[in-house]
Amino acid sequence: MAFEPPRRLVRALGETAPDGDDWLAKLPEVAERAVARRELAVERVQVPGGRSSLVVLVRTAEGVPAVLKLAPRRARPGSERAALAHWGGRGAVQLRDVEGGAGAAEAAEGTDEGVLLLERLHPDVSVRSLPEAKALLEAAGTLRRLWVEPPASHPFETVTERTGRQAEAMRAGAAADAEIAPLVDAALAARAELLAEPPERRLLHGTFRQSKVLAGDRMPWLAVGPDPVVGESAFDLARLVRDRVEDLIAQPSGASTTRRRIKRLAESLEVDQERLRGWTLFRAVESGVRARRVGREQDAELLLEFAGWL
Repeated sequence: MAFEPPRRLVRALGETAPDGDDWLAKLPEVAERAVARRELAVERVQVPGGRSSLVVLVRTAEGVPAVLKLAPRRARPGSERAALAHWGGRGAVQLRDVEGGAGAAEAAEGTDEGVLLLERLHPDVSVRSLPEAKALLEAAGTLRRLWVEPPASHPFETVTERTGRQAEAMRAGAAADAEIAPLVDAALAARAELLAEPPERRLLHGTFRQSKVLAGDRMPWLAVGPDPVVGESAFDLARLVRDRVEDLIAQPSGASTTRRRIKRLAESLEVDQERLRGWTLFRAVESGVRARRVGREQDAELLLEFAGWL
């Protein structure tokens, strides 16, 4: 079978690929090798798929439906594997090769880096397909199950480390564009205040939103695609606040709807409302500056307008 990467993946990776990166060029060969080593039967490549990995629907040698996921090193697939193993299926998709076999052994040796064999969910049914109020409720309930103590000696990036890198890029963006400088200054000030006294350290999904919650058979809804990070719960919840941002911007009452959403999510998940507002501001500005940097001007405008409400 030809493992042709979907256009969405090619476009997204093209925005972030370092000079000389050849992961996409090697992807068909890597996929064929991963399928052969695991004796998988390929059904199809999932389209449109994700923005950071190739997702292939497969069956194991025993006929069990599964998903083969292939991601470049910069997407931190080793960190995703470690988080999924730690969650053990509680609120998240399960690893199929966690207890041994070719995939796990090769991953441990570094010869099969970036390849994950996962439980098959229903890839075309996300919580985003539900009415907005119900979708937020189900997504928040899924997220709560993921907030656990990280392993004692964990490999995960911290919120301080991740947002520190992002802050540098935001400062550079503000220096090149005076129009966004006030929002960047506000976001960086919020970050500094939030990091001064973090209330807890939890293992977080890292990139949680409605489209990352898929229907399953083992449980009604399970999270996929983490970019795990260790820090406070409000950081994780902040990305959910701006879900369906295009709909919020289109509403005359979008700003008040956003404030109510922050209040409702904070209360339902027992998160400090002001800390949630602060991280929502930082993450929206960071995403807006990044979108502008890679030429996604429409996305940038939506995100920065949203951030201005906070």
